[in-house]
Amino acid sequence: QVQLVESGGGLVQAGGSLRLSCAASGRTFSTAVMGWFRQAPGKEREFVATVSWSGTNRNYADSVKGRFTISRDNTDNIKNTVYLQMSSLTPEDTAVYYCAASPGANRFSYTTKRYDYNYWGQGTQVTVSS
Repeated sequence: QVQLVESGGGLVQAGGSLRLSCAASGRTFSTAVMGWFRQAPGKEREFVATVSWSGTNRNYADSVKGRFTISRDNTDNIKNTVYLQMSSLTPEDTAVYYCAASPGANRFSYTTKRYDYNYWGQGTQVTVSS
């Protein structure tokens, strides 16, 4: 059974920082594309960031470029971890953040498309107060 477990969410003031973690287990994800998405109340789930399985290629939503950084740790072949470092947070970043995994075509590929991801975590709440 594939499992993705997010952690690190919480309440932070505007301008602050948080680091989200996503632990992937139950399957080898060292060759999976990993992504972060978020969903605010009453809105569609939207793409935030993605990273190739090599860790060398990344892409970000325009709204978070320069403020968020995605990274991954593939050193443990049993459990892989993906991180989302968030800084300069604003109230508009308030949402439930989801980690997701997608089969990677090659070590450099990534995807921003929600429907390319077939494994999802349960989400972690991030609330930014003004």
